[in-house]
Amino acid sequence: MGVLGGVGLLTLIRTTPIGNVAPMTSEAPPTPFELVVVGGGNMGAALIGGLLDADVLDPSSLAVVEVVVSRRDELVSLFPTITVTSEVPPTRAALLAVKPADVAVAASSVVAAGATRVLSIAAGVRLATIEAAAGPGVAVVRAMPNTPALVRLGASAIAGGSAADDDDVAWAESILAAVGTVERMAESDLDLFTGVAGSGPAYVFLVAEALTEAAVAEGMPRPVAERVIRQLLLGSATLLDREGDPALLRERVTSPGGTTAAGLAVLADLDVRGAFAAAVRAATERSRELG
Repeated sequence: MGVLGGVGLLTLIRTTPIGNVAPMTSEAPPTPFELVVVGGGNMGAALIGGLLDADVLDPSSLAVVEVVVSRRDELVSLFPTITVTSEVPPTRAALLAVKPADVAVAASSVVAAGATRVLSIAAGVRLATIEAAAGPGVAVVRAMPNTPALVRLGASAIAGGSAADDDDVAWAESILAAVGTVERMAESDLDLFTGVAGSGPAYVFLVAEALTEAAVAEGMPRPVAERVIRQLLLGSATLLDREGDPALLRERVTSPGGTTAAGLAVLADLDVRGAFAAAVRAATERSRELG
């Protein structure tokens, strides 16, 4: 995510615009953007790219705020059809893709610029905190996307705040749907979602690491092992997406007394299922502590 901290963030609403934002005049106020993304880091950029490719928003109605000059230059190259600026311009709605410590200042800044809807993807920042910064009457939605959103195959969860109605939640859903699937849930369930889907990619990558190292230890050249494991995970995930039942798929691969059965027996003896359950529980509890 983009860095928005210290003096840089506090000057967002009073620095000279950079990009295609028209200068303000006393004759006519500028037309508000439909959406301003505050924070042009990896996740913010992924969401912008998804929104543009899915034609969710016209490029002229979208802006991104980024205070880091080098990153702003990169965003101009990546998204030449949208406005890239160092300040928060007038807007109807905002997506906060900033570090957790910067959410409160960012929320108050976008509301001061006219936003009546705010979607935050900052990890661990509760709705109550965002609503306190945004003020009364602002529809706030909190979201938890995971890193596969960077390749538009993410899984996200959203929860609406006290002033957010079904239309507001549907609006947030339409934004995140540009980079994957979206589940609606109560805020109290977001910690569990974090423990499963937010942290889950790391569990999968650990499996990839372990299988690669096992293959190399048994004599497979590392470049071959890396290619094989990548394809293994991609193909298996595709099958799971099509079939939907992991237990049935596992059974299809497992012949009684065969090689797969021998390997699964070792994993059962080592209680791999229990290890995954403990990992999810630990990550969920940590999410609650951080929030």
